[in-house]
Amino acid sequence: MSLPLPGPMSLVPFVSVETMMRIVLEQGVERILVDLAAYIEEDFLRWEQFDKTPRVAAHSPEGVIELMPASDGRSYGFKYVNGHPRNIRTGRQTVTAFGVLADVETGYPVLLTEMTILTALRTAATSAVVAKHLAPKGAKVMAMIGNGAQSEFQCLAFKAICGIDTVRLYDIDGKATEKAARNLAGKGLTVVPCASAEQAIEGAQIITTCTADKQYATILGDNMVGSGVHINAIGGDCPGKTELHRDILARSEIFVEYPPQTRIEGEIQQLAPDHPVTEIWQVMAGKAPGRRDGTQITLFDSVGFATEDFSALRYLRDILASRQDLQMLDLLADPDDPRDLFGMIERYGKAVEAA
Repeated sequence: MSLPLPGPMSLVPFVSVETMMRIVLEQGVERILVDLAAYIEEDFLRWEQFDKTPRVAAHSPEGVIELMPASDGRSYGFKYVNGHPRNIRTGRQTVTAFGVLADVETGYPVLLTEMTILTALRTAATSAVVAKHLAPKGAKVMAMIGNGAQSEFQCLAFKAICGIDTVRLYDIDGKATEKAARNLAGKGLTVVPCASAEQAIEGAQIITTCTADKQYATILGDNMVGSGVHINAIGGDCPGKTELHRDILARSEIFVEYPPQTRIEGEIQQLAPDHPVTEIWQVMAGKAPGRRDGTQITLFDSVGFATEDFSALRYLRDILASRQDLQMLDLLADPDDPRDLFGMIERYGKAVEAA
């Protein structure tokens, strides 16, 4: 006697790390970054339709574990993500993630996916699509300070979306810079390894900072930053963790995703709670100015927001629609009678005994 099979409504599409890598290779990294950026910008343009909340965070001395939910009233998405800088010492990722997209009408999940790779892609796509609105016109050179797991994605996103052709790399760990330079070889960029942060920003119109230490840090000092640059600060993303000297913030026009979250987690946690900032969706929608002139310092104080993950989940769902090789997980109970969950267990037990 065969055991009862999962009911048709018990199965949820699952994207494993292996499947995600296959998708990236099939689609191409730069194509995915461009397409993801379009989804992210589309959702920023309908910002007011979203049910938004700051992420729910559990902090410890070792790191942070967060849940990031968002809904547009039709779909609901959330991401589980951690940030543990010390993980690198034991061969683990600093950041790992998985996520779910669900149907609001039924509450049933329609997708369960790895999001470690997907988060790296969506973070880079967000950085570049924002820079499209804020960076100096004709910018070709970016300094990439912090050459960890995110760095190559950032460089390729700025190439594909903003048109940069040169990246100047620096990390306090020279092996990280060697890794990034090796991975970016042959990708259509001029790659310049640098010996210091000061050297990396020489001639750069865009400066991206992406470091992991959970502490107040000064990756960029005030005297390092001249007029007319765009700063893409993505490493500061929780209370007590920053990268920029406070005086840089005072000289910059600051753009953020969601102020209630950024004021707690971003670079602006160093400033007064009422310090003026501009929400980036308003710039995209033409409701607020972006870069006004060639001398202005623009700063994207990016901490990552749940709508960006929602966009990534929505993008992934759409490209998976035509695939026939998806793994399906028996994730949801699907009894013959929705009211008889107990009976389903009993019937399964009898089938096991009979088998």
